[in-house]
Amino acid sequence: MGSVPEITAAPGPGGVPADAGAVRADAAGPADGPGAVEPAALTALPTMQLMRWLDSGPRGLTEAQAEERLARFGENTVPSWRPVSWQRRFLGALRDPFTTVLLCLGLVSAAVASWGTALVIMTLVLVSCALRSGGEHQAGRAMAALRELVATTATVQRRAGADARPGLRELPVDQLVVGDVVRLGPGDLVPADVRLLRATGLTVHQAALTGESAPVPKQALDAPADPDASEPPHMCFQGSSVATGSGTGLVVATGADTRFSAAYRGRARRRGETAFDRSVHGIAWTLIRFMLLTPPLVLMANAALRGRGLETLPFAVAVAVGLTPEMLPVIVTTALARGAAQLARTSGVIVKRLPALHDLGAIDVLCLDKTGTLTQDRPVVVRSSGPDGAPDPEVLHWAAVNAFWTIELAELPVPDALDEAVLAAADEQGTDPLEYEGVAALPFDPGVRMSTAVIRRPGRHGAHTLVVKGAVEDVLARCGRLRSGGRETALDESGRERLLRHAAEEADGGVRLLAVARGDRRPRLGDHTDADVRGLTFLGFVALGDALAPSAADALRVLTEREVAVKVLTGDHPGTAARACRDLGLAPGEVLTAGRLAGLDGPALAEAVRGATVVARCTAQDKARIVTALRAAGHTTGFLGDGVNDLPALHAADVGICPRGAVPVAREGADVVLADKDLTSIERAITTGRHASGSIATYLRITLSSNLGNVIAMLAAGLLLPFLPMLPAQVLVQNLCFDAAQFSLAHDRPARGAARRPAVLRPRVFLRFITAFGLINAAADLATFGVLAFVAHATPGTDSPTMFHAGWFTENLLTQGLVMLLLRTGRRTAEGRGLGPVPLAVTGLAVVGLLLPVSPLAPLLAMSAPPALYYLLLAVVLTLYGAALAFARARYARRESGEGVPAGAPERSAEHALVGGQGR
Repeated sequence: MGSVPEITAAPGPGGVPADAGAVRADAAGPADGPGAVEPAALTALPTMQLMRWLDSGPRGLTEAQAEERLARFGENTVPSWRPVSWQRRFLGALRDPFTTVLLCLGLVSAAVASWGTALVIMTLVLVSCALRSGGEHQAGRAMAALRELVATTATVQRRAGADARPGLRELPVDQLVVGDVVRLGPGDLVPADVRLLRATGLTVHQAALTGESAPVPKQALDAPADPDASEPPHMCFQGSSVATGSGTGLVVATGADTRFSAAYRGRARRRGETAFDRSVHGIAWTLIRFMLLTPPLVLMANAALRGRGLETLPFAVAVAVGLTPEMLPVIVTTALARGAAQLARTSGVIVKRLPALHDLGAIDVLCLDKTGTLTQDRPVVVRSSGPDGAPDPEVLHWAAVNAFWTIELAELPVPDALDEAVLAAADEQGTDPLEYEGVAALPFDPGVRMSTAVIRRPGRHGAHTLVVKGAVEDVLARCGRLRSGGRETALDESGRERLLRHAAEEADGGVRLLAVARGDRRPRLGDHTDADVRGLTFLGFVALGDALAPSAADALRVLTEREVAVKVLTGDHPGTAARACRDLGLAPGEVLTAGRLAGLDGPALAEAVRGATVVARCTAQDKARIVTALRAAGHTTGFLGDGVNDLPALHAADVGICPRGAVPVAREGADVVLADKDLTSIERAITTGRHASGSIATYLRITLSSNLGNVIAMLAAGLLLPFLPMLPAQVLVQNLCFDAAQFSLAHDRPARGAARRPAVLRPRVFLRFITAFGLINAAADLATFGVLAFVAHATPGTDSPTMFHAGWFTENLLTQGLVMLLLRTGRRTAEGRGLGPVPLAVTGLAVVGLLLPVSPLAPLLAMSAPPALYYLLLAVVLTLYGAALAFARARYARRESGEGVPAGAPERSAEHALVGGQGR
């Protein structure tokens, strides 16, 4: 078998500082002694000098040294958030603005001895807080089951004593200390930040840190040429994993000092105001202003016109309570909790923060990485071609021979992903590498960027054939001839330049090329070395691309239909990302790089990114800057990431999303955790969020318009009548009935097309809506006053306040039932889909409104039954009221859509008129 080249960091010259014996312990904790050096500076030191700084050596630490450092500087653990207790979540739910308003109203009600109102309000507050904290606590428990260390064990070289021989031990990762010598092999997770002392064909996956999808070559260097490089080739960082080869390294940073943990230190964990906060706070403050203004107006009007004093204070408070959507915290929490539970049950999606489900529904820009989302974490062969660019299956044939015998003869534990792709494609065209006899192999080496298989071809026992595959530049440098069209010709410098230009053009187009060459040699007894790989014949190229995610194309199409713009923020080559987008049917537009955007910020950055789909060569900071700029420009943004480098952007977005297989710190920083890194899961989560937001919007639309109409009517009646139009107890019972019926809205089936557009609760639109429909409701109430006055005049013995109270109580509940039916999606009944929870609740509301005033309970509430004439006239009022609501609803939806609805086209629902777009 051929020898395997090894790259070793040879000791180099360098002065030894005066405090060379000082342990470089501050790499694992705060500096507390002379000669302290930052971990980044340590990576620039020559190898021997670094070992002296850390009081270590190639044989590793002694057990006594390791124990002393572990006790002094702590375990090698990743920072994590402390779990939030259920009690803290409950108290946190009280910070909701509507919950705060309800608490204040409850206290005011108790202060004016309106104990029934106070009890109902406090019950609603407790139920809402319990539902919200319970849902988030369940999500927290689900997340706790996913937490795990970056790696569980590591192979460490230690000595029992100063003079003892070193031995290898498997230790828990949290027991590593600075100065330990660790061994790395294929499939290992890098347990700490490590300076390589020795490397053999070592490549690592560090997509979790940088977003780069391809394995990165690593090598041991004694004196790095560029100490300030962002990705030093002689360093392996915690959170990355070994793809191929092996290595030995010196631990230079553990715990909070690793690059893996830097994302925690460098960025605040608390997210700013989200789309949910902005929407709810805007509506809340609008209502708070109304509620603060209402009681003084009622008191002053009654005092000025009726000479009433503080005896009207309970009525004034009841009016303010009547304007409050007191069920909103319960409806919001129930709708979001139902949606979160449905996602967890059907899609394995964990919503850690309930308001994040609303924010999912409001997303109009989704930012994501390419690798693992649009593409799979593996390459595929696109084509094989000769030097002239014409298809040539023979090139793939020889590439497969190289891959197979390199794997077999070098005894690599884990095949390279490129080799697996080549072998899979060659198998489809019928290539059988076993028709050749393997002799030796030189596996891929980062220094020469190619691999060589030495084989014996059938019938040619007097010659060995070298089959070479690797980077185009390196393979071409070893070639003196090329084979094209069955003929061999000399490869001159101009031909070499032409082939290099072709490779560069393919790279710009998103294709990765492997060069394939072959050469015949006389058999030799000794091992083959890199010096033998000369004078080859260039055969052609094998082009590889990213394997597309199976469901990505359909998911992207659905997201486009849902009016969600997808932005691909990746650390990959711009051509690679653009090609993946084109292959999936997503127009890449102008492909930008982070370097071009370096001087932009705020609105200018958002405008530059607005028309682009791909931003390549992004660092973690670039992704966060872009997401922040898009949010500031008025977009509701989601970010899907799974690596440490994605953490700043996860925090910057309205909704941070990560898959279950993400690194632990990303899972901790995300709001939503997917079962898989799959766009289909995100599409389902967005749809569920929009359905939940639609339920919330429906409740607000119905409640606020109905409540505003009732308040206007009560204020008018209070000024026109010699008695209070409704007693506080009657207001309380009416609100209880209406609240119980409205709870059905959280369980209502979503309207057809409800998930078609981003769902943003827009305060200004709501204010216009409730004003218009509130006036219609007030007109119905005032018409009922006229009916009651006419009935009292026409029917002897019915001109009492108790009859007025009963008649208005009945009318209120019936009109509120009509509002619930007509201001939700009334099409459901017409479509014959059966009675849902809302129609059933409205039926119950109507039964209570009609029967309670004639029941034995009526006297307890100071009500007496109206005559039959009242119910006949009330039916006329309700018919006109329903017709007015239906006409206004259709007209409002058309106006908000900006155009009339064509004949035969589905009508845009009023829900879409209130929920959608990018309005804040």
